[in-house]
Amino acid sequence: MFYTDAKVQFDVRVEKPNALFAKRLQQAIGGTEGEIRVCMQYMFQAWAMTKKSNKYRSLLLYTAAEELSHIEMLATAVAKNLSNAPVDLQEDAAYRNPMVKSILDGLKPRQAFDDCLHAMPMNSQGAAWSSECIVVSGDLIGDMYANLMAEVTGIALAKRLYQQTNDRGMQHMLKHIIERDKLHQKQWLTVLAELGELTV
Repeated sequence: MFYTDAKVQFDVRVEKPNALFAKRLQQAIGGTEGEIRVCMQYMFQAWAMTKKSNKYRSLLLYTAAEELSHIEMLATAVAKNLSNAPVDLQEDAAYRNPMVKSILDGLKPRQAFDDCLHAMPMNSQGAAWSSECIVVSGDLIGDMYANLMAEVTGIALAKRLYQQTNDRGMQHMLKHIIERDKLHQKQWLTVLAELGELTV
């Protein structure tokens, strides 16, 4: 189903690295309203469908693949915000995260080499992503409503992040994610209309 190439969907640019903003971006990766959540939700909803030729199954998988690219964009943004950020900002951001603080304090020395200064599948508070937040009901209509809600909350988070930065590169990336998520929102509304649930 998947393949990868060197071409990224979106060229992520950071004008002024900001370690604190990198931490906030983690919410858009591994938070309950983040991209890992929607990607996994769409994949498992599709895989729950037994009929492989189902057009909704294909739509879910194509959308999940795009969400993977959003994860890549956000992870790149986190790394770029951390890579050249002033050391005091890096340390401040790190010490606000109990897991990273314990790593830097030497309680988990191996993880210091593995987990520092790049994105991880966790939220802005350092909690690991959990599949408990995904909805796979086995009912197409129920799943589409869940998908609609997931996109709405994802858009709300991206808008809040947009307002919390004056970095034009980060704003441009977040605007792109917002526009794509709005398209996904309309896509799920269209599916619900096709299923006779509502009129668009």
